[in-house]
Amino acid sequence: MSTETNKAKWSVDNVHSKINFSVKHMVIAEVTGQFKDFTIDAENFEDDITTSSVKVKINAASIDTGNNDRDNHLRSEDFFAAEKFSQITFEGSDWEKIDDEEYKLRGKLTVKEKTTDFEFNVNYGGQIIDPYGFKRSGYKIEGKLNRFDYDLRWNNMLETGGAVVGKQVKLSADIELVKKEG
Repeated sequence: MSTETNKAKWSVDNVHSKINFSVKHMVIAEVTGQFKDFTIDAENFEDDITTSSVKVKINAASIDTGNNDRDNHLRSEDFFAAEKFSQITFEGSDWEKIDDEEYKLRGKLTVKEKTTDFEFNVNYGGQIIDPYGFKRSGYKIEGKLNRFDYDLRWNNMLETGGAVVGKQVKLSADIELVKKEG
């Protein structure tokens, strides 16, 4: 039996998944948001997540903070330049198992054509067979990035010296994958 036969393909269940972020606003509070349009495809051998390769594609223009003016500013040249750089991507396949639930996933994150090595903390929720006979797996994913590393440099300063928008962005995702048939 070839290993290709054992290769499982997974895709994201967008109805039960979210990609979120938060960033400091005016030093004293946080603004949160999400990306509403994304795909995730994964492959692994015999359902072993440490053999998984993961490809994430996010539509940068799908950013949503609940405020149209702010969202349009984030789509502009000051931040994501979403018209020119339409996709944010992550490709990872380097897994480190900490214990049965905790993992590290390392790969390449690309924003505005700036690619860096990136590491996510992954909490693995396990696998189930849903009422329709499909195999599902669940993940809570977290990471932090310096937005200046990706040329997201708009940076007005307050009179007190703090930045209007913090440089550290916290990423979090609740992801449910469904194993593809065949």
